Amino acid sequence: MFDKFNFDLIYRERNELTPLVVMMCGVAGSGKTTFSQILEREGFERLSIDEEIWATKGRWGIDFPIEKHEEYRKEAEENLRNRLIKLIHDKKQVVIDFSFWNRDRRNEYKKLIEDCGGKWKLIYLKVHQNELRERLKLRNNRFDANSFPISDELLTTYLNGFEIPEGEGEIVIEN
Repeated sequence: MFDKFNFDLIYRERNELTPLVVMMCGVAGSGKTTFSQILEREGFERLSIDEEIWATKGRWGIDFPIEKHEEYRKEAEENLRNRLIKLIHDKKQVVIDFSFWNRDRRNEYKKLIEDCGGKWKLIYLKVHQNELRERLKLRNNRFDANSFPISDELLTTYLNGFEIPEGEGEIVIEN
């Protein structure tokens, strides 16, 4: 999926003095986790809300009621945010595997990263709605931390609420 992307755009920003934090941005099914795992194999620490919830609470709708998801999401994000701060202070390279659907939240994290002594790259994965629907049909049949079911209605809600990054220093990858 990302075999044509020039990862040197990210890798050349890494150095020992200023940790790089890659912020993934995209709707569910856009490939954020796949991209993040590539960076993880290259030595980046990967932070994922979905995987944090899976590890601490179990599977959405099976191990805990759906109504608890937002509470657990906030708790997981707070834990990962604290871990991010520590990783930056420890001069580690990090990839944040969140959707970053909201401009204010992206700006909040950019400021946090800079205030902690890091630098950021925002990677926006732009995928056509029809492709997202096809990917989610396949993903909804898996059973892992990154595969909680997303209905067509929920995807439509995500798409309607998603604030596309423009003029935010983003790198756009169409896939």
